[in-house]
Amino acid sequence: MRQFIATACVSFICAASLTAQDITKYVRYAHEGAESYGVLKGGEIHELRGDIFKTVELTGHTVALDDARLLIPVQPSKVIAVGFNYRSHLGEREPTLYPGLFAKYPTSLIATGEEIVFPPGARNVHYEGEMVLVIGRRAKHVSREEALDYVFGVTAGNDVSERDWQANDLQWFRAKGSDTFGPLGPVLVRGLNPDDLLLQTRLNGEVRQSQRTSDLFFDSSEIVSYVSQFVTLEPGDVIYTGTPGETQGMQPGDVVEVELEGVGILRNIINSADAR
Repeated sequence: MRQFIATACVSFICAASLTAQDITKYVRYAHEGAESYGVLKGGEIHELRGDIFKTVELTGHTVALDDARLLIPVQPSKVIAVGFNYRSHLGEREPTLYPGLFAKYPTSLIATGEEIVFPPGARNVHYEGEMVLVIGRRAKHVSREEALDYVFGVTAGNDVSERDWQANDLQWFRAKGSDTFGPLGPVLVRGLNPDDLLLQTRLNGEVRQSQRTSDLFFDSSEIVSYVSQFVTLEPGDVIYTGTPGETQGMQPGDVVEVELEGVGILRNIINSADAR
Protein backbone atom coordinates (compact mmCIF):
# COMPACT_ATOMS: atom_id res chain seq x y z
CA MET A 1 0.00 0.00 0.00
CA ARG A 2 1.00 3.62 -0.28
CA GLN A 3 1.96 5.53 2.80
CA PHE A 4 1.04 9.18 3.25
CA ILE A 5 2.82 12.09 4.91
CA ALA A 6 2.86 15.84 4.62
CA THR A 7 6.51 16.89 4.39
CA ALA A 8 8.17 20.26 4.87
CA CYS A 9 8.71 22.20 1.63
CA VAL A 10 10.72 25.25 2.70
CA SER A 11 8.19 26.86 5.07
CA PHE A 12 5.28 24.80 3.77
CA ILE A 13 3.80 21.38 4.41
CA CYS A 14 2.63 19.89 1.13
CA ALA A 15 -0.22 17.42 1.51
CA ALA A 16 0.51 15.91 -1.90
CA SER A 17 3.97 14.70 -0.87
CA LEU A 18 4.30 10.99 -0.11
CA THR A 19 6.98 8.99 1.66
CA ALA A 20 7.16 5.47 3.01
CA GLN A 21 8.96 6.29 6.25
CA ASP A 22 7.88 9.55 7.87
CA ILE A 23 4.90 9.93 10.14
CA THR A 24 3.17 13.22 10.93
CA LYS A 25 0.78 13.85 13.81
CA TYR A 26 -1.76 16.59 13.22
CA VAL A 27 -3.83 18.17 15.97
CA ARG A 28 -6.67 20.63 16.03
CA TYR A 29 -6.47 22.66 19.21
CA ALA A 30 -7.64 25.69 21.16
CA HIS A 31 -5.23 28.14 22.76
CA GLU A 32 -5.86 31.61 24.12
CA GLY A 33 -9.30 31.81 22.53
CA ALA A 34 -8.21 30.74 19.04
CA GLU A 35 -8.60 27.40 17.23
CA SER A 36 -5.84 26.18 14.93
CA TYR A 37 -4.33 23.14 13.27
CA GLY A 38 -0.83 22.14 14.15
CA VAL A 39 1.82 19.44 13.83
CA LEU A 40 2.66 17.69 17.10
CA LYS A 41 6.36 17.01 17.71
CA GLY A 42 7.14 15.68 21.15
CA GLY A 43 5.46 18.00 23.61
CA GLU A 44 5.18 20.95 21.22
CA ILE A 45 2.50 21.94 18.70
CA HIS A 46 3.79 23.76 15.62
CA GLU A 47 1.01 25.99 14.37
CA LEU A 48 -0.22 25.71 10.78
CA ARG A 49 -2.03 28.17 8.53
CA GLY A 50 -4.20 26.92 5.66
CA ASP A 51 -6.02 23.73 4.69
CA ILE A 52 -4.35 20.52 5.89
CA PHE A 53 -5.93 18.64 2.98
CA LYS A 54 -4.21 20.91 0.46
CA THR A 55 -1.17 22.99 1.40
CA VAL A 56 -0.54 24.62 4.75
CA GLU A 57 2.15 26.94 6.01
CA LEU A 58 4.13 26.60 9.19
CA THR A 59 3.66 29.92 10.97
CA GLY A 60 6.72 29.51 13.18
CA HIS A 61 4.60 29.78 16.32
CA THR A 62 4.71 26.91 18.82
CA VAL A 63 2.53 26.00 21.80
CA ALA A 64 3.27 23.51 24.56
CA LEU A 65 0.88 20.59 24.35
CA ASP A 66 0.07 20.97 28.04
CA ASP A 67 -1.05 24.56 27.41
CA ALA A 68 -3.49 23.66 24.62
CA ARG A 69 -6.88 21.97 24.62
CA LEU A 70 -7.18 19.28 21.98
CA LEU A 71 -10.32 19.40 19.81
CA ILE A 72 -11.73 16.74 17.52
CA PRO A 73 -9.01 16.41 14.86
CA VAL A 74 -11.29 17.15 11.88
CA GLN A 75 -14.75 18.63 11.27
CA PRO A 76 -16.44 16.16 8.90
CA SER A 77 -19.52 16.66 6.79
CA LYS A 78 -20.23 12.93 7.15
CA VAL A 79 -19.60 10.34 9.86
CA ILE A 80 -19.92 6.81 8.48
CA ALA A 81 -19.44 3.58 10.39
CA VAL A 82 -19.05 -0.12 9.59
CA GLY A 83 -20.71 -2.79 11.70
CA PHE A 84 -19.65 -6.39 12.40
CA ASN A 85 -16.23 -6.09 10.79
CA TYR A 86 -14.30 -8.43 13.13
CA ARG A 87 -14.99 -12.16 13.58
CA SER A 88 -14.58 -11.69 17.34
CA HIS A 89 -17.52 -9.25 17.37
CA LEU A 90 -19.82 -11.32 15.15
CA GLY A 91 -20.55 -14.06 17.66
CA GLU A 92 -22.79 -16.63 15.98
CA ARG A 93 -23.64 -14.32 13.07
CA GLU A 94 -22.29 -15.02 9.61
CA PRO A 95 -20.12 -12.40 7.91
CA THR A 96 -21.84 -10.26 5.29
CA LEU A 97 -20.83 -10.11 1.63
CA TYR A 98 -20.20 -6.36 1.81
CA PRO A 99 -19.56 -3.81 4.57
CA GLY A 100 -22.62 -3.12 6.70
CA LEU A 101 -22.84 0.67 6.92
CA PHE A 102 -24.69 3.16 9.10
CA ALA A 103 -24.38 6.86 9.79
CA LYS A 104 -23.57 8.77 12.93
CA TYR A 105 -23.77 12.56 13.12
CA PRO A 106 -21.09 15.25 13.27
CA THR A 107 -22.85 16.52 16.40
CA SER A 108 -22.05 13.21 18.12
CA LEU A 109 -18.31 13.90 17.94
CA ILE A 110 -16.37 14.92 21.04
CA ALA A 111 -12.65 15.28 21.70
CA THR A 112 -10.41 13.42 24.09
CA GLY A 113 -10.98 14.63 27.64
CA GLU A 114 -14.62 15.54 27.05
CA GLU A 115 -17.51 13.76 28.76
CA ILE A 116 -19.74 11.10 27.25
CA VAL A 117 -23.19 12.12 28.48
CA PHE A 118 -25.98 9.55 28.70
CA PRO A 119 -29.22 10.99 27.29
CA PRO A 120 -32.39 10.64 29.39
CA GLY A 121 -33.57 7.03 29.38
CA ALA A 122 -30.22 5.55 28.33
CA ARG A 123 -29.55 2.50 30.52
CA ASN A 124 -27.39 0.12 28.48
CA VAL A 125 -24.60 2.19 26.90
CA HIS A 126 -21.53 0.31 25.59
CA TYR A 127 -18.09 1.35 24.35
CA GLU A 128 -16.87 0.32 20.88
CA GLY A 129 -13.20 1.13 20.31
CA GLU A 130 -12.36 1.56 16.62
CA MET A 131 -9.81 2.72 14.09
CA VAL A 132 -11.15 5.67 12.12
CA LEU A 133 -10.16 6.55 8.55
CA VAL A 134 -10.00 10.24 7.61
CA ILE A 135 -10.63 11.10 3.96
CA GLY A 136 -8.23 13.55 2.32
CA ARG A 137 -9.60 13.91 -1.23
CA ARG A 138 -13.04 14.01 -2.82
CA ALA A 139 -13.88 10.38 -3.55
CA LYS A 140 -16.62 9.05 -5.82
CA HIS A 141 -16.66 5.64 -7.52
CA VAL A 142 -13.05 4.88 -6.60
CA SER A 143 -11.61 1.42 -7.13
CA ARG A 144 -10.24 -0.76 -4.38
CA GLU A 145 -6.77 -0.41 -5.90
CA GLU A 146 -6.80 3.40 -5.72
CA ALA A 147 -8.84 3.78 -2.53
CA LEU A 148 -5.93 4.44 -0.17
CA ASP A 149 -4.91 7.41 -2.31
CA TYR A 150 -7.99 9.10 -0.85
CA VAL A 151 -7.16 8.36 2.80
CA PHE A 152 -5.36 11.21 4.53
CA GLY A 153 -4.68 9.36 7.79
CA VAL A 154 -6.12 7.59 10.79
CA THR A 155 -7.27 8.37 14.29
CA ALA A 156 -9.02 6.53 17.13
CA GLY A 157 -12.75 6.52 17.77
CA ASN A 158 -15.38 5.19 20.13
CA ASP A 159 -18.70 4.23 18.53
CA VAL A 160 -20.71 4.60 21.75
CA SER A 161 -23.94 2.59 21.49
CA GLU A 162 -27.10 2.25 23.56
CA ARG A 163 -27.88 -1.46 23.06
CA ASP A 164 -31.57 -1.41 24.05
CA TRP A 165 -32.32 1.40 21.62
CA GLN A 166 -30.19 -0.32 18.99
CA ALA A 167 -32.27 -3.48 19.31
CA ASN A 168 -35.71 -1.88 19.48
CA ASP A 169 -35.71 1.35 17.46
CA LEU A 170 -36.57 1.52 13.77
CA GLN A 171 -33.12 2.95 13.05
CA TRP A 172 -29.98 3.67 15.10
CA PHE A 173 -30.69 7.41 15.21
CA ARG A 174 -30.41 7.75 18.99
CA ALA A 175 -28.62 4.46 19.75
CA LYS A 176 -25.44 5.57 17.97
CA GLY A 177 -26.06 9.16 16.90
CA SER A 178 -26.82 10.88 20.19
CA ASP A 179 -24.73 13.86 21.21
CA THR A 180 -21.32 12.81 22.65
CA PHE A 181 -21.67 9.24 21.27
CA GLY A 182 -18.70 9.69 18.89
CA PRO A 183 -15.42 10.37 20.72
CA LEU A 184 -12.66 10.99 18.17
CA GLY A 185 -8.91 11.65 18.50
CA PRO A 186 -6.63 12.56 20.11
CA VAL A 187 -4.55 13.20 16.96
CA LEU A 188 -4.75 12.56 13.22
CA VAL A 189 -1.75 10.56 12.01
CA ARG A 190 -0.51 10.42 8.44
CA GLY A 191 1.99 7.76 7.34
CA LEU A 192 0.75 4.69 9.23
CA ASN A 193 -0.41 1.44 7.64
CA PRO A 194 -4.12 1.39 8.61
CA ASP A 195 -4.35 -2.34 7.97
CA ASP A 196 -1.91 -3.44 10.67
CA LEU A 197 -2.35 -1.45 13.89
CA LEU A 198 -3.04 -2.65 17.42
CA LEU A 199 -6.39 -1.43 18.77
CA GLN A 200 -7.18 -1.63 22.49
CA THR A 201 -10.03 -0.41 24.67
CA ARG A 202 -9.72 -0.06 28.44
CA LEU A 203 -12.51 0.51 30.94
CA ASN A 204 -11.25 1.93 34.25
CA GLY A 205 -7.76 0.78 33.33
CA GLU A 206 -8.70 -2.82 32.47
CA VAL A 207 -8.18 -4.01 28.88
CA ARG A 208 -11.54 -5.07 27.44
CA GLN A 209 -10.79 -5.12 23.71
CA SER A 210 -7.50 -5.92 21.97
CA GLN A 211 -7.04 -6.82 18.32
CA ARG A 212 -5.06 -5.78 15.26
CA THR A 213 -6.72 -4.03 12.35
CA SER A 214 -5.22 -6.72 10.11
CA ASP A 215 -8.12 -8.86 11.37
CA LEU A 216 -10.79 -6.66 9.78
CA PHE A 217 -13.04 -8.57 7.37
CA PHE A 218 -13.17 -5.56 5.07
CA ASP A 219 -9.89 -3.68 5.03
CA SER A 220 -9.43 0.04 4.54
CA SER A 221 -9.33 -0.16 0.74
CA GLU A 222 -12.51 -2.21 0.53
CA ILE A 223 -14.36 0.09 2.92
CA VAL A 224 -13.44 3.35 1.19
CA SER A 225 -14.12 1.96 -2.28
CA TYR A 226 -17.49 0.53 -1.23
CA VAL A 227 -18.67 3.69 0.52
CA SER A 228 -17.66 5.82 -2.47
CA GLN A 229 -19.98 3.86 -4.76
CA PHE A 230 -22.98 5.36 -2.94
CA VAL A 231 -21.85 8.50 -1.14
CA THR A 232 -19.42 11.18 -2.26
CA LEU A 233 -16.71 11.44 0.38
CA GLU A 234 -15.27 14.88 1.05
CA PRO A 235 -11.95 15.86 2.70
CA GLY A 236 -12.33 15.52 6.46
CA ASP A 237 -15.09 12.91 6.34
CA VAL A 238 -14.51 10.02 8.73
CA ILE A 239 -15.25 6.29 8.63
CA TYR A 240 -15.36 4.24 11.85
CA THR A 241 -14.17 0.79 10.70
CA GLY A 242 -15.73 -1.56 13.28
CA THR A 243 -15.06 -2.83 16.78
CA PRO A 244 -13.52 -6.16 17.89
CA GLY A 245 -14.54 -8.60 20.60
CA GLU A 246 -17.26 -8.13 23.17
CA THR A 247 -18.45 -4.86 24.62
CA GLN A 248 -19.83 -3.95 28.03
CA GLY A 249 -22.11 -1.41 29.60
CA MET A 250 -20.61 1.72 31.13
CA GLN A 251 -21.72 3.68 34.17
CA PRO A 252 -21.41 7.34 35.18
CA GLY A 253 -17.94 7.87 36.63
CA ASP A 254 -16.29 5.23 34.42
CA VAL A 255 -13.25 6.13 32.34
CA VAL A 256 -13.00 4.64 28.86
CA GLU A 257 -9.80 4.74 26.81
CA VAL A 258 -9.30 3.73 23.19
CA GLU A 259 -5.66 3.35 22.17
CA LEU A 260 -4.61 2.93 18.56
CA GLU A 261 -1.00 2.07 17.82
CA GLY A 262 0.88 5.11 16.57
CA VAL A 263 -2.01 7.45 17.39
CA GLY A 264 -2.24 7.51 21.16
CA ILE A 265 -5.03 7.38 23.73
CA LEU A 266 -8.55 8.72 23.33
CA ARG A 267 -9.79 9.17 26.90
CA ASN A 268 -13.30 10.10 28.04
CA ILE A 269 -15.23 10.07 31.30
CA ILE A 270 -18.85 8.93 31.51
CA ASN A 271 -21.50 11.33 32.79
CA SER A 272 -25.29 11.26 32.62
CA ALA A 273 -27.95 13.82 31.83
CA ASP A 274 -29.44 13.20 35.26
CA ALA A 275 -26.10 14.02 36.89
CA ARG A 276 -25.95 17.53 35.38
